[in-house]
Amino acid sequence: MRSVEAQLLHRPPGLGAGEVVRRLLAVQAQDVTAACLAFRARSPSLGLADVETAWREREIVRAWGPRGTLHFVHADDLPWLHALTRRDTATLRRLGQEGVTGDDLLPLIEGALAGQGPLTKAELEERLAGRARGQGVVHLVALAAFHGLAVLAPPRDGKPTYVHAADWLGAPVTPEPDRERALGELGRRYRRAHRPSEPEDLAAWSGLSLGEARTAWRLSGPDPDTTDLLPAEDVPVRLVPAFDEWLLGWRSRDPVVPAAHAGQVFPGGGILRPVVLAGGVAAGVWERRGAEVTVRPFGPLPAAPLAEEVADVRRFLTRTTG
Repeated sequence: MRSVEAQLLHRPPGLGAGEVVRRLLAVQAQDVTAACLAFRARSPSLGLADVETAWREREIVRAWGPRGTLHFVHADDLPWLHALTRRDTATLRRLGQEGVTGDDLLPLIEGALAGQGPLTKAELEERLAGRARGQGVVHLVALAAFHGLAVLAPPRDGKPTYVHAADWLGAPVTPEPDRERALGELGRRYRRAHRPSEPEDLAAWSGLSLGEARTAWRLSGPDPDTTDLLPAEDVPVRLVPAFDEWLLGWRSRDPVVPAAHAGQVFPGGGILRPVVLAGGVAAGVWERRGAEVTVRPFGPLPAAPLAEEVADVRRFLTRTTG
């Protein structure tokens, strides 16, 4: 059984947003609201404003990370994690598909970003003067991110913003030059947050080859202590968001998503619905409109803990600090 304590789903008190990210290693964040709700599922006191403040103050950074997917990462971890997870093969292919070509693409996007502060896609498109439009702009930013030159700043009026890393962080992201050191850190941190797990799980989570995942495992030292872990069944109900680490942090989702209900959790088309966990296993799905939550259970659920979770989602989304 997966450890709820390793994943912080027992909601220990006193952790700030930065420490939650540090303990989890990374929080998948292609959907910003879902990513923020992952903090709520792991903290009894954090509010949405606290997560947004940690982002604005550069304690956590939204950047392309494991599997080439957007994640929140602690700023201190960005150099070594970036060294292992950055890749530009798919980005260059997508740029070609979008008709964005030339041997000056990196200086083009760096020049558009540098010294400007956070820019929306539309603002960047204007600065690129016809060289890229639509998703081509985003893929250009991803190319800059591969070279440590771009990250994502908080949204403006609901729209994502992109910013030169030096403007946002004070300097470009410099990848950790010692790959073995980075692999060892990856292995230690992944194993601490994902118990139990195997190298195959790390490969699936990180996007690294199985060979490198095994190297990371070997370099990571002894197994994490698994004594006195809280059994998942002792956490009765938890509402976790779409793309939560409890579902995506391992190679297989089968241990936590019953086969009979897998189609409701993963209906296809890249959709992964928010899940109601009971005893660490998917026991329903849920959705929200604003702060209003609708739960669709797969069977009976304990009423009082479920009501507390629904109320806590509303609390989290009120934007009050603390």
